[in-house]
Amino acid sequence: MPLGDVTRQSVAGYFGGGYDGASSLSGIDKITFSADTKSTLSATLTASESYPAGFANSGVAGYFAGGVDGSYTSRIDKITFPADTKTTLSGNLNTARAYTAGFANSGIAGYSGGGYNTVGYLNGIDKVAFPADTVTTLSATLTSSIYSPAGMADSGVAGYFSGGIGSAGRTDRIDKITFPADTKTTLSAVLTASRYESAGMADSGVAGYFGGGTPTTSVIDKITFPADTKSTLSATLSTARYQIAGMANTGVAGYFGGGKDSATLNGIDKISFPADTKTTLVATLTTVNQNLAGFADCGVF
Repeated sequence: MPLGDVTRQSVAGYFGGGYDGASSLSGIDKITFSADTKSTLSATLTASESYPAGFANSGVAGYFAGGVDGSYTSRIDKITFPADTKTTLSGNLNTARAYTAGFANSGIAGYSGGGYNTVGYLNGIDKVAFPADTVTTLSATLTSSIYSPAGMADSGVAGYFSGGIGSAGRTDRIDKITFPADTKTTLSAVLTASRYESAGMADSGVAGYFGGGTPTTSVIDKITFPADTKSTLSATLSTARYQIAGMANTGVAGYFGGGKDSATLNGIDKISFPADTKTTLVATLTTVNQNLAGFADCGVF
């Protein structure tokens, strides 16, 4: 196991919210890691919404933040493990927004960055401090105002926001938020191509991955920690797709779910660590789904 933890027990990953090609969704699917089986929670999001951000305090709870439920929302829904019950935080994001990305420094805080609302493109980063779930806004911001970046984190070290699109067009940039000071730097490494609507996930302590996106691609880029060097996997997603979600069973495998190619998809691709080989799960999402979010319960770090 990474981080020298031989007692941590991974549980499951979650995909929630999204859009099925006709309407927004409130359902939450659960992928149990032991066998990669799928179940659907009885708990649902407060409202049907697309483009939320997902992050998790592993071993404790996962969060869906922001999104569009007919209008932009600042709401944060919380799924408490292991019962998978849903509550809604009293604290909200600093502004209603969608098309944002999330990651977490597990045990400490979750982050939601970038996005879009009625004002336009955003560069702010909100922080949800665990366990009280208080919300603050970082003094550090993304390098530029963008929507639809992707997020992943090397828990205990730093989180990363990649890609996105703003007034200047698409970007290949990767911004890094170093814990615990929450300072922002920009990597010299960049994505293989400028893109947005991709997804991120990480094998914490080893590497992070960014897959898919617009322009429609099946490429998966890898950021190896701690040097933050970028390589591109020989493995690719099953099809070129965008508006997907990611989550990972750190130390074991990462998952990319849903998205859209010529049609909205329900498949889930799995990248097994450390060989970075790709397989596709027999289990699928309950419905075809794009613009969804993901997070994982990998036990307590």
